[in-house]
Amino acid sequence: MAIDDTPLERLRERRSVKWRTYGDEVIPAWVAEMDFTLADPIAQALHAAIDRSDTGYRWADEVPEALTEFAAAHWGWQVEPDRVMVLGDVMSSIAQSLIRLTEPGDQVVINPPVYPPFFSTVEQVSGRTVREVPLIGDPVAGYRIDLEQLAIAFADPRVRAYVLCSPHNPTGTVHSRETLTTIGDLAERHGVLVISDEIHAALTLPGATHVPYLTVAGDDAHAVACVSASKAWNIPGLKCAQLVGTGSTMARLQDTVPIEATFGVGHFGVLGTLAAYRAGRPWLTEALSVLDTRRSQLGEGLRGLREFGVSLAWPQASYLAWVQVKGLGEDPAEVILEQGRVAVNSGLPFGAPGREHLRINIATSEDVLAQVMERMGAVIRSRAS
Repeated sequence: MAIDDTPLERLRERRSVKWRTYGDEVIPAWVAEMDFTLADPIAQALHAAIDRSDTGYRWADEVPEALTEFAAAHWGWQVEPDRVMVLGDVMSSIAQSLIRLTEPGDQVVINPPVYPPFFSTVEQVSGRTVREVPLIGDPVAGYRIDLEQLAIAFADPRVRAYVLCSPHNPTGTVHSRETLTTIGDLAERHGVLVISDEIHAALTLPGATHVPYLTVAGDDAHAVACVSASKAWNIPGLKCAQLVGTGSTMARLQDTVPIEATFGVGHFGVLGTLAAYRAGRPWLTEALSVLDTRRSQLGEGLRGLREFGVSLAWPQASYLAWVQVKGLGEDPAEVILEQGRVAVNSGLPFGAPGREHLRINIATSEDVLAQVMERMGAVIRSRAS
């Protein structure tokens, strides 16, 4: 059976947040969970652990080597295992990097519209201050980092860090090598820490190429990268991420990150991650092919709504699509939920540029996505008539 063949009635049997937040009359197309069947190597690893009653504390010593092997094969990125720290998830990795490598009150640059926890992690968790440098562009022209404004921000001595979303969530933008090189040059010139969130990197779709930031930043750059198998293999609930440092940053992190910070790593997260990196590439190849097809399906479906003010930012990576919907107010997701019974992400939590936008999860079957678009389209057309 293909990985995306699970029918809607079977999906509703799941007990994750995606399927338990709303009632059965709502089709969920919001939180970043796939509807795909779990990769066999991961399922086998987890079943085997259950069979041997192996549900104790995690032993994560094999993870750095597994990441090293996968990164070299998939991106040509030579990661040193002793520069890998295993933490519970990418956001805790970002938080630990900010807490250990910057000072309270420092300004941290982010690029809205951007993953909402960037705002809260910078300000509420780490006690730093957000400095916004919005992306430039729009769903029609495409989005990119505003390097001129980024240079102005980096030149401000109050700015001490930059959380880079690469590939970018929610726009799906895959940053070019030239863009990343410029960022690296600016960061080195001004002494700015770059924290590159690359959780969606393994989900880069056909036509684009992901460049790991640390491959252009330099061996001793003031930088870290945060990666995980969680999005690419749909195991976010298992909890295992990797914080990759350089010669200078990892030494500081190893000296200062307390062992308690590693307690969020799950034993099943370690087992799932090892199976994904070591034996999950065939499943990932199939998933990318399906997502490429779903991306085209979404684009074709929304093309018929252009006259009603709908625009799609063509996603170059991941299974999350950023859509502008004019005519339904500042929060079209709210209207679509109430009138169309489809749950998508509101654009408002992604920052000011999220007004009149929403984010759709396309990691589902052809049939479910068709139902999502049919319901959305009906709401959009009815409000325009």
